Amino acid sequence: MRRETPLAATPRRSRPIRTLVTFAVITAALFGSLVAGTFLSDATMTPKLALDLEGGTQLILKPVATGDTEITSETIAEAIRIIRQRVDSSGVAEAEITSQGGSNIVVALPGTPDKATLDLVRTSAQMRFRPVLAIGAPAVVEPAADATPITPKAAPDSPSDAAYYVTDAVLAEFNALDCADPANLAGGESGADDAAFVTCDADGTAKYILGPVEIQGNEISTANSGQRTSPSGAVTGEWVVNIEFTSDGRPVFRDVTTRLQALTSPQNQFAMVLDGLVISAPSLAPGVIISDGKAEISGTFTRVTAASLANQLNFGALPLTFQVQSEEQISATLGSEQLQKGLLAGLIGLLLVVVYSLFQYRALGLVTVASLVISAVLVYGVITLLSWLQGYRLSLPGVAALIVAIGIIADSFIVYFERVRDELRDGRSLVGAVDKGWDRARRTILASDAVNFLAAIVLYFLAVGGVRGFAFTLGLTTIIDLVVVFLFTHPVMLLLARTKFFGEGHKFSGLDPRRLGATGPRYAGRGKVSAPSSAASPGAAPSDDQPHDTLLDAPVPVGARVAGGFGDDSPRQTIAERRAAQRAAELGDAEDGATDPADASPSAGTTSADGPPTGDPAAPTDPSTERNES
Repeated sequence: MRRETPLAATPRRSRPIRTLVTFAVITAALFGSLVAGTFLSDATMTPKLALDLEGGTQLILKPVATGDTEITSETIAEAIRIIRQRVDSSGVAEAEITSQGGSNIVVALPGTPDKATLDLVRTSAQMRFRPVLAIGAPAVVEPAADATPITPKAAPDSPSDAAYYVTDAVLAEFNALDCADPANLAGGESGADDAAFVTCDADGTAKYILGPVEIQGNEISTANSGQRTSPSGAVTGEWVVNIEFTSDGRPVFRDVTTRLQALTSPQNQFAMVLDGLVISAPSLAPGVIISDGKAEISGTFTRVTAASLANQLNFGALPLTFQVQSEEQISATLGSEQLQKGLLAGLIGLLLVVVYSLFQYRALGLVTVASLVISAVLVYGVITLLSWLQGYRLSLPGVAALIVAIGIIADSFIVYFERVRDELRDGRSLVGAVDKGWDRARRTILASDAVNFLAAIVLYFLAVGGVRGFAFTLGLTTIIDLVVVFLFTHPVMLLLARTKFFGEGHKFSGLDPRRLGATGPRYAGRGKVSAPSSAASPGAAPSDDQPHDTLLDAPVPVGARVAGGFGDDSPRQTIAERRAAQRAAELGDAEDGATDPADASPSAGTTSADGPPTGDPAAPTDPSTERNES
């Protein structure tokens, strides 16, 4: 007796339409931001190119030793590091900063950098801390005709001793200084470390007489900006700059601030002088002794001005001063021809992936093609957005990373599709195979992309220049791969599984169970065999109007290998359950044999599980009637 039961899948509830709508909203927001930026800001709809593809501005800086500083390979390397930090903090990517001949420094900036970025490179920007001796209005002051000459003091009591450092010559220079003249705001001259210094503030709103240098800028450990936090932990909304000194600078800073506490304004202030201009001159809060080398600078800061001062404090301590030897525009080192060749290589790789996908997966390969196109659109949009917001520039190593990403993205789709096909071979319906295959493929895809992303992070932090561009682009495309697979590819597969073309396994769908080998019988549990309806007549092809699977009332031999059917999502049985089912079937056969009149005939021998056959002792034993107990 045979009974036929169609087997159906019971996948978990999913909402592919909602996921696709969410993905569409994210994509629309990405490109909507770019379009808005083109009208409201300086955004463009094309990504910026790096120095090797577009060209840019090149500056050659010649170091000039000051004081006791010597020009060595170590000081040149330190200067290159600080200049790179400055350029990176301004948002310019893919800059090339190298040493030329062991002395000069060559700085190449891609595109057309703005004045602020060029000033970061041109400026010698040695940071010094000097005590304030006098402050005046920025305009020129005519000295009084009957002014009494200043009698210089024999020896200074401290760097704040105005009676010693403010001489007639210094006062005359102070009165004649016009801080409204842009020429006096160019900076560059930092003055002698052990003498008074007359200068303007960077905005040209005041002029100063400063005492000798007390702390060098290289004694700054860190500086950062943020909103002030009260002792209770509440954020007050006031922007401040926090500064911390090194272990060597900590005791010096403590002694200076302790001395300034006892003085009156303006001599209770200390000036931060960057490249000869005062960028800040805070006063000491009454009664505050700074013994741990950590100070907070407050005032009329905004978020932008606080961040700017923190940057200047962090990256201002160049060990040398520099003269700009030359500044010129340079052409691209590789040019548009190399970019075209790189893009052509990417298109060839993409075409080969498309051909393979269509050959291997037939109509299912169109999902791969659509996913690759979507990934390319997202990568283009994100790179363009980063070019606008973060100064990212696409270099030739970045183009190489995009080509590598084609294989990474295609690999995720192949893992997913093969998992689905494995489930089909194992007898599941397409809806169940998509659901179960996704559970298995998701872990593999996450593990693979995690390894790629980790490699990109390590490479980014250990490399410089173009190699960092390769690492950044590789990490970016890895993240986009996950977004596309989770928010586009998987929901599309769920929708396709519900269609007649894919759901019924059309021969051109790439999911045909017969082509995948899912045509033989398979164990269905409880001692039953699930087989395609064509199994009743070997060699006959199943028709489309017959159920794919048929349950046969037949035991399954222990250890037998049964091919998967198509359409069954029932749970699998363990080996112990299979053995129990076989024993139950054998006992059933034994009971049927005991009540069969034909088997009860004296001429027919019977077999006992414990001994030799009974009946005619002379009759030979038929091996086919023996039964081994499992």
